[in-house]
Amino acid sequence: MAHVLVVEDDRHIRDLIALHLGLEGLECTLVGDGREALDRLSGTPFDLVVLDLMLPGVDGLTLCKALRRTGANTGTPVLMLTARGEESDKVLGLESGADDYLAKPFGIREFVARVRALLRRSRAATPEAGENAGAAAGKVVTIHGVEIDPARRRVRVRGHEVELTTQEFKLLHLLASHPGIVFSREALLTRVWPGQTFVTPRSVDTLVKRLRKRVETDTESPTLVLTVWGAGYKFADV
Repeated sequence: MAHVLVVEDDRHIRDLIALHLGLEGLECTLVGDGREALDRLSGTPFDLVVLDLMLPGVDGLTLCKALRRTGANTGTPVLMLTARGEESDKVLGLESGADDYLAKPFGIREFVARVRALLRRSRAATPEAGENAGAAAGKVVTIHGVEIDPARRRVRVRGHEVELTTQEFKLLHLLASHPGIVFSREALLTRVWPGQTFVTPRSVDTLVKRLRKRVETDTESPTLVLTVWGAGYKFADV
């Protein structure tokens, strides 16, 4: 039975989520405060975290960043909830380490569908040796002539298979899974090197250069992995 941590300060929403996750056969731990959630996440492994953005004690963005840095849940999928639906809030949620985003008010069927998808992807992941986090989700990503198969850890670019290192693969999969979304260097550090303190923003630049050599036709004029000056990097939008 999958174990889900629900961090939501609105009791009615929290109870509604618990009801429907229970109907899905999932075990739920319910928390209404950010500080309590931080304590739970540091020592107890969960299969999924449903996290509200606005929380008393510690807000959802801070909580998500802390979760990705250290503890028992650095690789646990996170579904972030918020009452605000602007694109900037979605970007902030993804940059903090969330895997998916749902704006309130949301339909319960869509919520359950997203929970199912995140759990499926998490179960299909193959852990890297010596790492706390699971591997990338199992869904094949196909975009702009690039095909990424996380379950087989295989990448094909314009029909040709490309060999990537672990970090190169993580970076490519993260960016290609969110085309058009700009990730800051700090956000990429959190997602590609979770829990590692020896890396710097310069490490991201170096990794991007290496990745471009593998997937771009012309590294001087990249068309896939793009630089957004003053902000970070993104994958070409659809």
